[in-house]
Amino acid sequence: MDQELLMKQIVEQVMQAMNNGSSPSAPAASVGGKVTSANYPLAENMADKIKTPTGKPFTSLSYEKVISGDITADDMRISPDTLEMQAQVAESVNREAFAGNLRRAAELIAVPDDRLLEIYNALRPYRSSKQELIDIANELDQKYGAKTAAALVREAADVYEQRGRLKKF
Repeated sequence: MDQELLMKQIVEQVMQAMNNGSSPSAPAASVGGKVTSANYPLAENMADKIKTPTGKPFTSLSYEKVISGDITADDMRISPDTLEMQAQVAESVNREAFAGNLRRAAELIAVPDDRLLEIYNALRPYRSSKQELIDIANELDQKYGAKTAAALVREAADVYEQRGRLKKF
């Protein structure tokens, strides 16, 4: 099988999974402006409300645009707004913890992938000093506006200190 045909099949499968082959946008069912389980799956029921992180409408994503270069890998990522909509769906079915996870993920979209991996490694036991973790928390808070994630890193710094899990010099 040639690479172009394989690429086309992969993109078509991804697009099919993202929108289940439905036509975009059934009317939104929400309560008080919130997205609810009635809107789920969002790709079927709110496709006209979903945008890529680069601002392109979800409905504009297609194989042809990928091949022509009009759609890039950055366009295929989820946006913070879409994660917020997913969080609202989770809340509407009393899955508050999952909603919180989605909101934290939305915060972290602004952090470059390579930096996220560095932070992940720094959070492993015995890898960082308390000051290094506090510095990471400040970076998340001040540079990326990831306030919830920053609070979790500060909490980790305190817990690691209490449990003797900080880097040994």
